[in-house]
Amino acid sequence: MSEVSSVAVASSRTNVVRRSVAVAASVVLVAISAHLAIPLPGTPVPMTMQPLAVLLVGGALGAALGGSSLVLYLALGIAGLPVFSPYGGPGGIASIIGTSGGYLLAFPLAAAATGRIVGNGRGTLRVTVGALVGLTLIHLGGLAQLAILTGSVRAAAVLGTLPFILGDIGKLALAVAILRPLTPSLRARL
Repeated sequence: MSEVSSVAVASSRTNVVRRSVAVAASVVLVAISAHLAIPLPGTPVPMTMQPLAVLLVGGALGAALGGSSLVLYLALGIAGLPVFSPYGGPGGIASIIGTSGGYLLAFPLAAAATGRIVGNGRGTLRVTVGALVGLTLIHLGGLAQLAILTGSVRAAAVLGTLPFILGDIGKLALAVAILRPLTPSLRARL
C-alpha cells in the first residue's frame, strides 16, 4: 500500500472514530437531559431538557449524524435501557405509545431538520430558524400523539403545548447561544 493510501485509510478511521464518539456522546446527552425532568401539574407530560439536547445534537452534528444519534437513542429506550424520562411513562415501548411518545418519535426528524437548516452555523438567523423548526417539529409530534390519545387537538394543546411555551423560548435562546459558536468548529472536525 502506498504512503498516500495509508494516510487516507488512517484519516478515514479517525473520522469514523470521531463520528462514533460524537454519536455516543449525543445519546448520553439526550439521556441525561431526559432525567432533568420536572412533572408539571395538570399534564401527563413532564418538562425535560430533552428538546434543548435534541436541538444541540442536530445543530452541532448535522442532519445525518444528528438524526442517526436520535434513532439510536430511541432504539436503546425501546429496548428497555433507562434513557427516557422517569416521569414520561414506564419506559421501553410503553413510553413510545404513551403521552410522551409523539415527542420522542419526533426527535430524529427534529435533529435532522435542525442540522440541515443550521448548516455550518455561521449565521445567527440560520441557527435560530433551524432551532425553531426543530422545536416546532418536536411539538407537532407531541401534539399529534396527544390528540390521538385524548381525541381532541384542543385538549392536546392544553396538555402538551401551552404549558411548555415559556420554557421552550428559553431553550431556544440557549440552543442558539450554544450552537452559534460551537457548530462551525465541531462540523469542521467531523
